[in-house]
Amino acid sequence: MIDKLQDNTMAQVDSEFGVKGGSSIIREWSGQVQPALVASFVFLFFLEAGLWVRNLRLKRRLPGPFAWPLVGNAMQLGQMPHITFTRLAKKYGNVYQIRLGCSDVVVLNGDRAIRQALIQHSTEFAGRPNFISFQSVSGGKSMTFTNYSKQWKMHRKIAQSTIRAFSSANSRTKKAFEQQIVAEATELVESFLRLSAQGQYFNPAHELTVAAANVICALCFGKRYGHDDIEFRALLERVDQFGQTVGAGSLVDVMPWLQSFPNPVRRVFTNFKELNQEFFMFVQNKVKEHRETFDPEVTRDMSDAFIGVIDKADNDNGLTTGHTEGTVSDLIGAGLDTVSTALHWIILLLAKHPEIQTKLHEHIDKVVGSDRLPSIEDRGSLAYVDAFIYETMRFTSFVPVTIPHSTTSDTTVDGLHIPKDTVVFINQWSVNHDPLKWKDPHVFDPTRFLDENGSLDKDLTNNVMIFSAGKRRCIGDQIAKVEIFLFFAILLHQCSFKKCPNQDLSLNCTYGLTLKPLDYKITAKLRGELLTGQ
Repeated sequence: MIDKLQDNTMAQVDSEFGVKGGSSIIREWSGQVQPALVASFVFLFFLEAGLWVRNLRLKRRLPGPFAWPLVGNAMQLGQMPHITFTRLAKKYGNVYQIRLGCSDVVVLNGDRAIRQALIQHSTEFAGRPNFISFQSVSGGKSMTFTNYSKQWKMHRKIAQSTIRAFSSANSRTKKAFEQQIVAEATELVESFLRLSAQGQYFNPAHELTVAAANVICALCFGKRYGHDDIEFRALLERVDQFGQTVGAGSLVDVMPWLQSFPNPVRRVFTNFKELNQEFFMFVQNKVKEHRETFDPEVTRDMSDAFIGVIDKADNDNGLTTGHTEGTVSDLIGAGLDTVSTALHWIILLLAKHPEIQTKLHEHIDKVVGSDRLPSIEDRGSLAYVDAFIYETMRFTSFVPVTIPHSTTSDTTVDGLHIPKDTVVFINQWSVNHDPLKWKDPHVFDPTRFLDENGSLDKDLTNNVMIFSAGKRRCIGDQIAKVEIFLFFAILLHQCSFKKCPNQDLSLNCTYGLTLKPLDYKITAKLRGELLTGQ
């Protein structure tokens, strides 16, 4: 039997490895060391058994691409991971697994699978991975980046109810917030006109970021800043860097061994920690100033509102004063980046589609007229304006992948088992470009959100995913939508935008926490000049 096995093994060497004469070499070797044949037989038997068990386990794992040792699939994701995730879904299905460093990651794609996970199984997908980078955000007190727990649920409940009370329809603070947006939008129009003087073309990115930052600072601190304020410019730089590092994902989180020796990733991670410390210190100082002048009878801004409910809350819920600063930090980071990026894309798409811009001008002139500025009360009558905003969010999907989730217990999506504590990536871009949900998803068409009567199709707008869904849905989404609408409506009412004639407006972008357009230039004209033919 051993002789027969030996012959078969030698034949296999010749055929599989293409080594002619391999069998004679082995015969010579085995003749000299005949006792080793038994050991070889045992070794081959257990090797085959081990491979069989491994293959059986792999069949139980989720489908997915081959992962390389040490790095896994990290090098295969490219500069636009959301596009790679969508392409892989065509091969492996909407629920598949990749490996990043030493971590297995489940990627969810498509409207049906993602909503099944985030809404039907919201608790099971409400966790956050125990990433090193997450622990350094807001001193570990961030509601956005901390894991799901009883304390987290209390933190979120308090934050949601506070924001809801602050922005309720009849509240004084809501009116003040809207007035701040109108003031900043008017200032933005003047900035655009100054930059456009004498036919000059400019990139509106900085002005849009300043405007959005001033609104969120007024909301949180009751204060706006001058465009050249040193403290203010430092704040904007920190938030921008934060979006780049978090959105790109820290390789140290999935490959912790990178901290062991000097390399570019280690330097980026060190800068990330320093950035978070500086930003959190800035927020802490502002909240400290508020505590020193806090009056429970007067709510000046969101810092006061959070001090009133978190600082004064029952200590049994585990929340501390640090959670106040953490909540304010979350609101600033999310509100500033989301709003400024949305407006950035809106201006680009207005200039890229002048025929749509003309229809929007006609629409807003009919509803608002020329004697006043648009207000939030006009929103119900400006369906085409809202449709343009929703199509911008859907088409660009400027928050392509949510902050990573993790499973809080074993669960199932699309019939596939996902174990507890699994890192999960949610590909929002795939939801907004799902051909089963959207006709011609790669075509920019705001009218898709209008029904036959020209009214906004709210059922369809609910299908757009930009603020996530379920228990991790952005708590400031309604505030952001109000801000985006008012900024856009006022800019549209006052200005006409035109692209630089020597530049083809590209939809290419940089990847981070949000997708930002590459450099482009436009000019703005006061619409009164255009309408009078001057």
